[in-house]
Amino acid sequence: MVLIFIAAWISAALLTWFLYATTKAPHAEKMVAITAAARDMPAGTRLQKPDLKTVRVPEKDVPKAAILDQKQAIDRPLLFPVGANEAIISNKVASAAGAEGLPALIEIGKRAVSVPITDSSGVAGMIQPRAHVDVLFTKPGSMSEAVTTTILEDIVVLAMGRITEVANSAAAALTTAARPTTQAATLLVTPEQARKLELAKNQGKISLSLRNPLDHLNAKDQSATTSDQLYAGFHPKQNTPSVRDDRVWNQLIAKPVEKPPAPRHVIDVYRGDKHVQEIFQ
Repeated sequence: MVLIFIAAWISAALLTWFLYATTKAPHAEKMVAITAAARDMPAGTRLQKPDLKTVRVPEKDVPKAAILDQKQAIDRPLLFPVGANEAIISNKVASAAGAEGLPALIEIGKRAVSVPITDSSGVAGMIQPRAHVDVLFTKPGSMSEAVTTTILEDIVVLAMGRITEVANSAAAALTTAARPTTQAATLLVTPEQARKLELAKNQGKISLSLRNPLDHLNAKDQSATTSDQLYAGFHPKQNTPSVRDDRVWNQLIAKPVEKPPAPRHVIDVYRGDKHVQEIFQ
């Protein structure tokens, strides 16, 4: 009886421990060591050992393409700004042979070209680095020569002035008043687009239109806007004389015909030795 009691007590204790271990006891998660930033760093910073640290995170929370070994991140420049304790992933760093600073942000095969903008041509200063814009070109001239067209679409803004990072709301509010009315927007373009942009800068006026960064579709209507389209609602074509018509043109440039003076009647009047002329219209 004693042996049976002892066996039953041990079985009950083991069953109780098993139930507690499977329901209440915390499970030990597998941790993985990854490389993270030791401080806030702007884009273009070439990573060194003091800039990095190793942190352990649950295996299920490891970011995709995270760099596990610090040696793989050393001497590689950042393509995007990172914050302290943020994981370093391979998509945010360039190769070890990449340039440092702003040139590191230029993708292979692309070029950086700056265009001057103002508040009116740059969406009132709301364009920030890494924004996506369309480039509008306006050719000045007479009513028949003036034209506006979109020459580039979905272009990435590399920098605004010397700012290459997106400012937070607090910093933006402090710098809004001190922001110059005229500044340069540096755009990331292909060599062909760079030539087109440079020609447009010297032929007319450049403006930027801000677009959603997730919208990569090009506009279906690529035609230019002319003065006839702009004033179509105000001056219907059928009521507007065409200066290409020779008769209309001659009427516009013809001098007004002067009306000949009315004939005059002159009568000589003699009174003794006095002579007077009376003129009647």
